[in-house]
Amino acid sequence: HKRVPKEFIERCPIPLPPIPEQKRIVAILDEAFAGIATAVANTEKNLANARELFESYLNAVISLADESYERGTLGNISDILDSKRKPITKRDRVSGPYPYYGATGVLDYVDGYLFDEPLVLIGEDGAKWGAGENTAYAVDGKCWVNNHAHVIRPNRDLVLDSWIIYYLNAVDLQKFISGLTVPKLNQGRLREIPIPLPPLAEQERIVAIVDDLYAEVRRLGAIYQHKRSVLAELKQSLLHKAFSGELTAAAQDEIETALA
Repeated sequence: HKRVPKEFIERCPIPLPPIPEQKRIVAILDEAFAGIATAVANTEKNLANARELFESYLNAVISLADESYERGTLGNISDILDSKRKPITKRDRVSGPYPYYGATGVLDYVDGYLFDEPLVLIGEDGAKWGAGENTAYAVDGKCWVNNHAHVIRPNRDLVLDSWIIYYLNAVDLQKFISGLTVPKLNQGRLREIPIPLPPLAEQERIVAIVDDLYAEVRRLGAIYQHKRSVLAELKQSLLHKAFSGELTAAAQDEIETALA
C-alpha cells in the first residue's frame, strides 16, 4: 500500500512568509479557485442544456414517428450481413490502416478489410441497449467487423442510415435482449425491431435538424474539455507560484484572462 511516511511529514519544509503575505496569497487563491469552480460549473451547465435540448427534440420526434407512421422491421427494411463478419484474436491481428470494429466502435487497426461501403453497426454483445446508450453507429469505407456487432445495409429507398441510428439510440431495446450472464441482441430479435418509416423527405428534414443539434452538443463538449484542461493547468500554476513567491499582480492578470 502506498503511504506517506511519518518522517517525511515531520521533516517536510514549509515556506513561511510573513502572516500578511500569507493572507494576501490565500485571498488570491480563494478568489481564483472560486472563479475556476464557477467557470467549470457554467460550462457544464451549457453542455447539459444542449444535451437536454438534443434529447428532448429527438424523443419528441421518435414519439411522433411511432404514432404517425407505418413501421417496418430491421429484418424487412435492410440486408443483414452478419455472415460476412470475422473476428481476429488480438495476437493474430496484423497492424494496418483499416479500422477493426467491435460492439461499440473501433478496437484496433488491421491490415485487411471485409467491407467497403456505408453500413450501420449495432452491438450484438458487449454493448448497452438502453435509451441513449448509442448502440448503433455508422461506418463507411474499408473496414473489418468482428462478431460482436451486427452489420446491416439499409434499403435506402425506404430509410436513411441516420434515421435508423438515431431511432435505435433513442429507444430502449432491452426487451429484445436475451441472456442473463451474457446479455445479447441475437440476430432473430434484431430482425424483429420495429422502425417507423416517414417519407424519405421527412426523414431527411428531421435528420438535418438532429445533426445540427448533435453538432452543437459536440462543440460544447469540446469547449468543456478544453476549459477543464486550461483551468486545471491554471490551478497548478497558481499553486506553484504561491509557494515559490511568484504570485504577483501579473498572476492575477493571468487569472482574469483565463476566466474571461
